[in-house]
Amino acid sequence: MARSKVPAYREITTSSGRTYRVGEDPKQILGRSRNSMIWLPWIAMMAAGVFEYAFGSAAKTLQASYGWTNVDAFTLTGVWGFFQAGIALPAGRLREKYRFSPKAAMLIGAALSLIAFLSIANSGNIVFDVVGYGVCGGIGAGLVYATCINIVGKWFPEGKGSRVGFVNGGFAYGSIPFIFLFGYHFSVGNHRTVLTLVGVYLALLIAGTGLFFKDPPKNWWPADVDPEHWDRNRRARRNLTRNPPAVRQYTWGEAVRTSQLWLMWAALVATSGVSFFGINYEVQFARASGFALYVAVISAALLAFVNGTGRSLVGWISDRLGRRETLLTVCIVLAMAQFGVVWAGLDHDQTLFFIFAVISGFGGGAFYPMFAVLTPDYFGENYNASNYGTIYSGKLIGAVCAGPLGAAFIDHEGYLGTYLLAGGLAMIAGILLVFLPAPDGGPGAMLAGFTSESARESRAATEAVPHPAPSPFGGVSASSADRSNGWTPPTPAPYRRNY
Repeated sequence: MARSKVPAYREITTSSGRTYRVGEDPKQILGRSRNSMIWLPWIAMMAAGVFEYAFGSAAKTLQASYGWTNVDAFTLTGVWGFFQAGIALPAGRLREKYRFSPKAAMLIGAALSLIAFLSIANSGNIVFDVVGYGVCGGIGAGLVYATCINIVGKWFPEGKGSRVGFVNGGFAYGSIPFIFLFGYHFSVGNHRTVLTLVGVYLALLIAGTGLFFKDPPKNWWPADVDPEHWDRNRRARRNLTRNPPAVRQYTWGEAVRTSQLWLMWAALVATSGVSFFGINYEVQFARASGFALYVAVISAALLAFVNGTGRSLVGWISDRLGRRETLLTVCIVLAMAQFGVVWAGLDHDQTLFFIFAVISGFGGGAFYPMFAVLTPDYFGENYNASNYGTIYSGKLIGAVCAGPLGAAFIDHEGYLGTYLLAGGLAMIAGILLVFLPAPDGGPGAMLAGFTSESARESRAATEAVPHPAPSPFGGVSASSADRSNGWTPPTPAPYRRNY
């Protein structure tokens, strides 16, 4: 009799009600290592980030080519940001209902990205380009972004921070060559050709990687990490002690009824608005401050580079220090950077401008992966596409505020008042995080060394009791009956990078 090709697995249900699906090797599901679900999304994100991080360098040439005003040009980025963030929730809901695969999302994102650049290359009509670049481009880039971030978290539930941070970073530093291209080799005479070629490049890269995207089954958990005794695995213990798994899988309807989700949404509104403001107007502020063109272009490239590497770095740090503590620090850094940039610009100090541009770039990107991994830490992975999509939708408000409203505010109040407002918004985001314990008093309910009773008890049990350690969720697993019948979880294998 032929052996079944269906991978064997066992479901373990803990006393908190969370179910883990254990036993399947990723190669049985994907046909390759799960590390491919880091590298492929990373490449796609580097392509999609051109929309957000390179537009500021291209804006002056587009204005000269089409006769656009400052508000016209940055209305495109506002509309783009609105739809880029807004598509995450409906796309996530469709994915969770199995009506929309990650492969389909990537292929549609590739097609819409090409339409966006063909539109802006060949039109010049602001209304047409708002629809072509803003709406189509925003939806396309949003599908790519949401799909890439969610798929990494699903394949690495025991160590999301560094992986999600790395992939998220590609969204920023993938645009660096295009910042130089648009800064030095983009003109009224060649703008149509350049933009068309950029659109083809984006479409090929996004579609080529997206063909290999596949989600794991719901509740999937790596077989080499015992979900009840994860402290036996050195790498998992380091990550999960500071960032324990969610006590249960929250559906979208359950998550939106918690105060935590809406506090995270409000904090992302503020931080994304500040980030968009820095990306959109740093080059213009550098020129308005009397700096040479190379200062403006290099500072924009530095912002994108540090923005991307900062996303990777904070993911790694948060695995060791905790998500919320890391996110709070990022908000403070982002606020201080806004004050520093405007001080250096008004003082005409190029050295300080570079320094604060680097700091602003770090803070302006580092919060995105923190929200992306804090969401499944609080609400679980099964419905993360819609839960994180709801939180990420706050970016659409930030985009509108930093786009056309930001340009109008600069015209009315100048750069000093606008940068001070941006710094204040980042501080408000940090204040909101103080009131962000994990839902249901889960083991992640902590802040800056102060923990809830349940968190202290859970951590004390994990650190003090010798093997075999109790379940991090407390009580006895529902899988005890399985053990009495002779079944035991897979023996944890030593952690290895190429799983």
